[in-house]
Amino acid sequence: MTQHIRIAQPRVVLDDPHACTDSNDVLNVFGALFDALVRRGPDGYEPALATHWHISADARTFTFWLLDNVRFHNGDVCDAGAVKFSLERMARPDMGATLGAPGVYSQYLAGLTVEIINPLEVRLTLVNPMADLFDILAYGHIISPRAVAAAGNDLARRAIGTGPYALEQYVPGESITVRANPAHFSGAPLHETITWIKGESAQMRLAMLLAEEVTVANSLSPESRNVLNAVPDFTNTAYLAPTAIICMFNAANGPGADPRVRLALNLALDRDALVEKVLHGAGQSLHGFISPAHFGADPAAPSFRRDLDQAGALLRAAGFGDGLTLQVYCPTHLPDEAQALVAELESQFAPLAVRFQIHLESDRTRYANQVRLKNIHDICVFDSSPMSAFRVLHEKIDSRVKGSWWEGYCNPAVEALIDAGRRTVDGAARESLYRQCYRLLQQDPPWLYLYNHRRVIGIKGAHPDWRMSRDGVLDVRKLPVIR
Repeated sequence: MTQHIRIAQPRVVLDDPHACTDSNDVLNVFGALFDALVRRGPDGYEPALATHWHISADARTFTFWLLDNVRFHNGDVCDAGAVKFSLERMARPDMGATLGAPGVYSQYLAGLTVEIINPLEVRLTLVNPMADLFDILAYGHIISPRAVAAAGNDLARRAIGTGPYALEQYVPGESITVRANPAHFSGAPLHETITWIKGESAQMRLAMLLAEEVTVANSLSPESRNVLNAVPDFTNTAYLAPTAIICMFNAANGPGADPRVRLALNLALDRDALVEKVLHGAGQSLHGFISPAHFGADPAAPSFRRDLDQAGALLRAAGFGDGLTLQVYCPTHLPDEAQALVAELESQFAPLAVRFQIHLESDRTRYANQVRLKNIHDICVFDSSPMSAFRVLHEKIDSRVKGSWWEGYCNPAVEALIDAGRRTVDGAARESLYRQCYRLLQQDPPWLYLYNHRRVIGIKGAHPDWRMSRDGVLDVRKLPVIR
């Protein structure tokens, strides 16, 4: 264990361990510092701090048996008491805030009862069934209660987990360094230290890798593959970012309240041309409410094909045979291509006399707040990032929940499937229910489905068998030996 790994990425942020985020940049740091009861694996969830578990038939009670003799980086014992403290903290309505939406996790964990059976056994009881609880618990990082009490608002002092690496240094916005925890329950890590370094642009990160200032460069452009392929002793891998880029319809008022309009605009799109013109090929067309990497995506479902005749017929039936003008809310960044995207959408819709009046917003936090408050005009550019079909359905689709990112859509058939999914413990049966949701949400789309980005990660050395995780998060535990 002598290696020093340096990773260039766009953002270097040490957030609260119970902040809700789907950011690759934050989650790969969390994955080094913390463990949860379970962790996402290539084929579902795997044991982490929990060795095994039992789920009640009604999907409300979850019992976990913990690893013995696990300690936090400060030497404290990690036991059922620490699990109870961490999960109850995660469930607080003031935790898990993201882009103006507080209490992301509390909407799932409100009323949670955590019972300590013994130091190595803990039982969680939910108010409502939730067979997909592991989608939340995978982010339920177990932290030292004593460290949190002593840390106050100091994020570095709060970052005391049981993970394979312990925090050594944090320079906010610039770098994070962690050192190997040789006593980690999965064995000593391969690498002695890991340092994340900010590389503002993809071009800068590629230059840092080529100059061997870093050993890993993440979120590179697809064009970087040509550069890296031409240079000896570098590996590069393209991966699909599961965050879906979409336009959310105001399905409560205006043209988007008519399902014929929503379907017509989905049918009017040439997604492959959109990806080529807006992303220069660095993406993959999206044909449903979740990415192909998600549990519940239906690989056998039909793809949307551009059909202007059918789209026109639907618009005429909805009373827009002479066209319409959509009021479009658009951020100037996140996604950074938003303005170019809106321009290309309007160009593709021109044969149907669909025009845009664009309302730009440069303050991205304000933009997110306006979306949360349902002030999106007729349609807005947005993303859907949770790596959980259930979370997407709950937070954005279910009209009974009216979640932060719900914009007025209602489909009782989909909601009946959501209810069935909540109660269905068997994974294959639950996946079948979500695949039915996938098809129904193609027939009656709540959003304009656009694309997923494709990213590239570059690594020094030859590693032909290495692959990025399915969720698009760099797992530093599985980084290869880099010479």
